[in-house]
Amino acid sequence: MFLLGLTGSIGMGKSTTAKLFVDEGCALWDADAAVHRLYGAGGAAVPLIGNSFPTAIEENAVSRERLKQIILADPTALKQIEAIVHPLVGQDRASFIAQAKEDIIVLDIPLIYETGGEGKVDAVACVIIDPETQKQRVMARGTMTPEQFEVIRTKQLPADEKAARADYVITTDTIENARRQVQEVVKDIREKLRHA
Repeated sequence: MFLLGLTGSIGMGKSTTAKLFVDEGCALWDADAAVHRLYGAGGAAVPLIGNSFPTAIEENAVSRERLKQIILADPTALKQIEAIVHPLVGQDRASFIAQAKEDIIVLDIPLIYETGGEGKVDAVACVIIDPETQKQRVMARGTMTPEQFEVIRTKQLPADEKAARADYVITTDTIENARRQVQEVVKDIREKLRHA
């Protein structure tokens, strides 16, 4: 079994690339989806966050909107929330890995370098695109302002630095090109597994 971390900054095409790995027979665990499960009605994070931040709970689920307001009002809140959520995300990931039957497990972790997660995988693949295309993609979603985008971009490790640290770099200029590169990565990993 091979654990491949998949990372890339906002708007780089990571979600699309993750699906291409699934097309090649890899298992996929998504950190953001895990957080959604944990925050959802009856999720494991709900009572724990509710104990520390009762106003964050709405209809037996964690309200992301209310969490944002809490974090804006209290800069120390983010550290407390992370201390609750990160271990739960780790447990979710561990149980996914334990149940997976595929030879390659792709762990979609946007902040893998920022959280020191690269030490927990066998290799890291980073998706990349030029900054102009990145901004166009994010703005096309219509979910944030250019200012919000810049705030997120400054919180993430620069894309070229991520790419320099990665074992594999996948340029997402076209879906065909991304698919070809994903196939090469999978082929390379399966070669390594065969000779391990």
